[in-house]
Amino acid sequence: MMTEEIEMNTDPGKEKRFFGFNRNIMFTGLTSFLTDTSVKMVYSVMPMFLLSIGASKTSLSLIEGIAESTAALVKTLSGFWSDKIGKNKPFMLIGYGISALIIPLYSFVISPMQVLYLRFIERFGKGIRTAPRDSLVAGSVSNGETGKSFGLQKAMDNSGAILGPLAAFALLIFFPLNYRLIFLLAGIPAVLSIFVIIFGIKEAKKNKESLFKKFHFKDFPPKFYLFLGIIFIFTLGNSTDALLMVKANEVGVKVAFIPLVYLVTSIVSVLLAIPLGSLSDRIGKERILVAGFLIYAIVYYGFGVTGSVATIIFLFALYGLYSAATDGIQKAFISDMVDHNKQGTGLGIYNALLGITLLPASLIAGLLYDKVNSHIPFYFGAVTAIISAILMLFFIRREKMILRSTKTNILTEK
Repeated sequence: MMTEEIEMNTDPGKEKRFFGFNRNIMFTGLTSFLTDTSVKMVYSVMPMFLLSIGASKTSLSLIEGIAESTAALVKTLSGFWSDKIGKNKPFMLIGYGISALIIPLYSFVISPMQVLYLRFIERFGKGIRTAPRDSLVAGSVSNGETGKSFGLQKAMDNSGAILGPLAAFALLIFFPLNYRLIFLLAGIPAVLSIFVIIFGIKEAKKNKESLFKKFHFKDFPPKFYLFLGIIFIFTLGNSTDALLMVKANEVGVKVAFIPLVYLVTSIVSVLLAIPLGSLSDRIGKERILVAGFLIYAIVYYGFGVTGSVATIIFLFALYGLYSAATDGIQKAFISDMVDHNKQGTGLGIYNALLGITLLPASLIAGLLYDKVNSHIPFYFGAVTAIISAILMLFFIRREKMILRSTKTNILTEK
């Protein structure tokens, strides 16, 4: 009797390819592009909007931290559930659908607390969709090109992060300080992304017998947990990007130009995400991550010491290089080190760790910004990044020693 299969995709290596990428990877990228256009239209002006309705810098950071962290557990649960039933598309429809519903509602809020409520619900939607989406990408990869495939995902994310702030900037020029209009119009691309999921994405093929039924810590290799420990330390110093935009404004960048400054990060990330992802497939993702952590340390130290608008713009560009060297590559690295039928769960745990750690990270940064001075939170982030880079070098050395020991044992047995 033939093995019953969960619907319904052909071998990713044999499917029609779009610009060298599998259909699912390309359309998942398009979904991210449209949604990120909406989110970044909102996000690029949200710090200034919150300050305009009475939020402090600490509460601004806390809103981001609570919204991300409270919904973080959902990322693990949705990843495990998608592995258990062998489907990713329903989680994507629900998660992206929540964002499409919530984003226009920001135009009606009158207090920071209302922003927190909506932000929590919208991030809850992200929690539902993120791990299953990443699992779908990992399951659709052919020829071992995980770095390149997640590089495309990151590039499409940041393409939306280019268009979104540009649209926000244009609207602010013609309708000065009309944040509510931006929030209302931002819902349009998010709605379009739902149609892309419905008509463009197929489920990846999985055998029912291979589905991941029950979670055990021993199901994941020790290096998975070691890597998560490094990511935890790094993320403690990686608070909300909202503080970067606040710092830019304090240095002298006018409010209307804040979206354009943030745009520089996205442009650099789009240009370099796929090349760096492909490079990581060839030379090792660990090496690229070490470089990314060190670049982050330089960027945050620069934000701490500078008072120059030109330097701020350069640092935002360098921040785009860091983003291209870490975000997608970390996910690719996770998907490489866990079994195929556990990728949703592994990526869910990783995404949940990021979300949970963002709460203390944002609280630390906000308090340091408000209670000490505007330099200290950036110095703190630089230090945690340097520590993470050093630990990553030890990680690489450990893996080499294990590999060498394994080869020696095999030769001895022969």
